[in-house]
Amino acid sequence: MVAQGTEGKTMKLGDRIRQLREGSGLTQGQLAHGSAVSQGYLSQLENGEVKNPSAAVLLRVAEAMHVDADELFEAAGYPTVRTLRRLYQGYESTVDDELLQYLAGLSREKQRRLLSLLEGIEKLIAVEAAATETFITPQTAQDGSNVQAETEFSKVGN
Repeated sequence: MVAQGTEGKTMKLGDRIRQLREGSGLTQGQLAHGSAVSQGYLSQLENGEVKNPSAAVLLRVAEAMHVDADELFEAAGYPTVRTLRRLYQGYESTVDDELLQYLAGLSREKQRRLLSLLEGIEKLIAVEAAATETFITPQTAQDGSNVQAETEFSKVGN
């Protein structure tokens, strides 16, 4: 149960609660009253004696101190949107948003058919690209002839 402190060091949940409470100018009694937990329980939280505090308690404590609840959730080891964004920052979709919206409007069957068509087109393009590559043999390199040019010319002539 650790969080990033103000100096960039890891900080235990209890230490973080105490730091935020003192920064808010509240006594333990005031914070306990404002968050509807007993002062004894709050003391246990600050001393690290509570191993798995509920999210509801942490939310009430954060609200009573007027701080972002993520401060306490992260210190307690709960995943937050903020931490998930940091973790998955590099995994954002590279697919065009308009394409995703278009595909989302299609039935699964139409999506599968479209995928099949696109894969077929991709194969045709690859085959055509392989057929039009320049193949230079020692013979054609010597006399300057170009197999690709001849292939392209024969396509146009037909």
